[in-house]
Amino acid sequence: MKILVTGGLGYIGSHTVVALMEKGHEVVIIDNLSNTSLDVLEGITRISGKSPEFHKVDIRHKSELSNFFEEHKDVAGVIHFAAFKAVGESVEKPLEYYENNVAALVYLLKEMAILKHPKFIFSSSCTVYGQADKLPITEDAPVKQATSPYGNTKQINEEIIKDHINSGADLQAISLRYFNPVGAHPTALIGELPIGVPQNLVPYVTQTAAGIRSELKINGNDYPTEDGTCIRDYIHVMDLAEVHVVALEKLLKEDYREKYDVFNVGTGKGNSVLDVVKTFKKVNQLKLPYSIRGRRPGDVVAAYADTTKAEKNLGWKARRSMADALKDSWKWQTKQI
Repeated sequence: MKILVTGGLGYIGSHTVVALMEKGHEVVIIDNLSNTSLDVLEGITRISGKSPEFHKVDIRHKSELSNFFEEHKDVAGVIHFAAFKAVGESVEKPLEYYENNVAALVYLLKEMAILKHPKFIFSSSCTVYGQADKLPITEDAPVKQATSPYGNTKQINEEIIKDHINSGADLQAISLRYFNPVGAHPTALIGELPIGVPQNLVPYVTQTAAGIRSELKINGNDYPTEDGTCIRDYIHVMDLAEVHVVALEKLLKEDYREKYDVFNVGTGKGNSVLDVVKTFKKVNQLKLPYSIRGRRPGDVVAAYADTTKAEKNLGWKARRSMADALKDSWKWQTKQI
C-alpha cells in the first residue's frame, strides 16, 4: 500500500516512516522542513535500506497540496503529523498554531477527496482532556476546555474530522491521543532534534547533559504531586510509531466497523519530571544540573493513560520502558555532539 506521511521528517513522523517501511509499505513523505532537515531522510534510508519518496510541500499552501494529490491519486492511507506541537509556544503564538494546525487540516481533507476510500490516522494528543477529573484517563473522559491553544487545535481537529465523516465523506479515520513521546531509534540514526531551545523535557535534559545548556530549568515544583513536579506518561517513540502502523493496517483491512474512533496511546504509568531526571542520571551514569523556575502557562498537573481500549481493539501495548527511552535519547544526543 502507498501511504502518505505528512510531517514525515519530524520526530514522530520519521520513526513511523521506518515502522511502515519495515512492514513493507510504500511511503511518500511531504514536509516543509520548518522544524527538521533533509539529514533525517538519510537516517531513514540507512535504517531501512531504501529511501522513501520525498516532496517538500507546505500544507498551508493549497496549490502545493493540490499539485501533490493530482500526481498521487493512488495513496491508500494518510498519517497526518504535520503540526506545531509545543504548549508554551502556542500560548505565545496562537494564530500561527491555528493556521498551521487547523486551517491546514481542512485543506488536507479537501484534497483527499480525490482518493478512493482513503484511511486517515490523525496525530492527536492527551491535551484534549485538559486536567482530567480521574486518573488514569480513559477515552470516555470529558474533553474539557483546553489549557493551551495547542490543546485547543487538537480538540478542534478531532471535531473537524468527525463532522467531515458524518457529512458523508468517503473517509474512515482514527485519532490517536498520545501522551509524551520520548526516546530515539535504537540505531541513533534518527531522534528528536528540535531547532532552537527545546520545548519538551527530554531533549532539554540531553542537551544539558551534553553541555549545550548550562542547566535544566524545571517549570514549577509546587504542584500537588508527591515531589511537586508535573506527572506525565512517557512513551517510547518506537512504541508510538508502531501503533500508528497497527491502527492504519486495521483500517486497511476494511473490517473495522467504526467510521471514526479514538484511542489513548501511552504506557499507563505516570512519572514526574524529577522521576525523569533521576532515571536519566541513573541509566546513563551522568550528572545533570537543574534549577526550579515558575510554572509554565498551559501545563496540567498530571496526565497518564488508561490503554485498555487500544489493547482490546488494536491488540497493541507499549513494550519499552522509560529507562529504555532515556538510554536511546542519550545515545542519539551523543551522536549530535
